[in-house]
Amino acid sequence: MNKNMKRKRDEIKYAVLVVDMLNDFVYGKLRCPKAKKIIPKIRLLLDIAKSRHIPVFYCNDAHLSNDNFEFNLWGPHALKGTKGASVIEDLKPSKADYVIPKRTYSAFYNTKLDTFLKHEFGKKGPDVLIITGIHTDICARHTAYDAFVRGYQILIPEDGVTAFQEIDHKSGLAYMKKNYGAKILKTSKIIGLLT
Repeated sequence: MNKNMKRKRDEIKYAVLVVDMLNDFVYGKLRCPKAKKIIPKIRLLLDIAKSRHIPVFYCNDAHLSNDNFEFNLWGPHALKGTKGASVIEDLKPSKADYVIPKRTYSAFYNTKLDTFLKHEFGKKGPDVLIITGIHTDICARHTAYDAFVRGYQILIPEDGVTAFQEIDHKSGLAYMKKNYGAKILKTSKIIGLLT
């Protein structure tokens, strides 16, 4: 771990990002077969985070009908205002959570995520972003890149993210570790850092 993550636990400011745990990706049009397996890990992490007053940001695809740049590749999915674009029932946001609609892979691109992070924590924002959800090699990876270039440390629960294929999951984790300095840990280890 780098020196900032070794600081006294209470001094480190964390935020949790839940990326695209939506009906279309878990049960619907673009269902990821492995998505159901990560739900209990994310739920546990969220429960601990909320008990420690760590803010949670749900970063959700909310596409418009003309988002052809993605639809040409993946087909229409997670259309704004539809059930497919809603967070799954098991992980529903509370009124205290932030909900950040996005139209691209990254939760930062053309969204208010960075503004809300800085609002929650002051001008600098949090020290560490814990990125969960789907897909490891696509939306989690692109979100991690934008977090990296903004100076955030990145923590990925390897059992709290997934992809369509195991090879893509593993390559996404390896890429974030190598290129963004992301720390890849089991959810249980991350919870140990928070408590």
